[in-house]
Parts: sequence; structure tokens; C-alpha cells
Amino acid sequence: MPPNLTGYYRFVSQENMDDYLRALDINVVLRKLVCLLKPDKEIIHTGDHMVIRTITSLRDYVMDFDLGVQFEEDLGPVDGRKCQTTVFWEGDQLVCEQLGEKRNRGWRHWLEGDQLHLVRRGPAQLAKSQSRWAGGGRTQCGCSRL
Repeated sequence: MPPNLTGYYRFVSQENMDDYLRALDINVVLRKLVCLLKPDKEIIHTGDHMVIRTITSLRDYVMDFDLGVQFEEDLGPVDGRKCQTTVFWEGDQLVCEQLGEKRNRGWRHWLEGDQLHLVRRGPAQLAKSQSRWAGGGRTQCGCSRL
């Protein structure tokens, strides 16, 4: 049974973000700005429905989707593109596949203890980030994480 990711996660670190964004042809000004941000995540996970809110000092980005169902994702705030996105479980990892102008694009989320890991995949580049659980939600067993 996949874990319930519901909770608020505070930014800890990220690696290789500039190279990842460059591989997506993001302009240098936006790349530098994104690399300065320290995004938090809020995840609401109810059955097969999820809302993932990425929270920054400039703008929030919200993904609202049903697991396993393809939807059109507007990446306008990120890179001006739209893509067909499907999010599903692969074991204990939440996997996103984005089909569109850029090939091999997507991401994976998983928990290790109180760390939420994210690996973004783009054309020939990966970017990694970690966030620490800060409250809310329940563990896989249904126990409070407090």
C-alpha cells in the first residue's frame, strides 16, 4: 500500500536545478530566479485524488489531479508550456510523466523518514530536492506523525 503523503514540507536543499532548467530551454533570468527560491510543499492526499501545492515567496503552483488519469497541465508559470500529465504510484514512489514539447520530462516523490525527496527528470538532466515534514497528515499506518 503506498504511503499517504498528506502534510506540509519545508524546503531543505536542491541540487543541479540550473542545469535541469537549462536543458528545458528556460531563459537565464528565470533560471537564476528559480534557483534562488526555497519552495515549500503542501500535499493533500485523499484516496486516488491529490493536490500538490508548491509554495514560494513569488507565486504558488497547484497540481490538482486523480491518480492514473491523464490531464492537461499548464506549466505557464514555470516555462510557458502545456503538457499531458499522468501521476501514478510505482511501489512507494509517486511518479509523474509529462508528455509534450520536451521529451523524458517528469518527476518522482518519495518519503524517507521525515524527508520528502523529489527528483525532476528532463532532457539529459536531473535535479534533486529535499523537504522536511513540518506537520499535518498521517503516516501509512494511519498514525499521527506528531
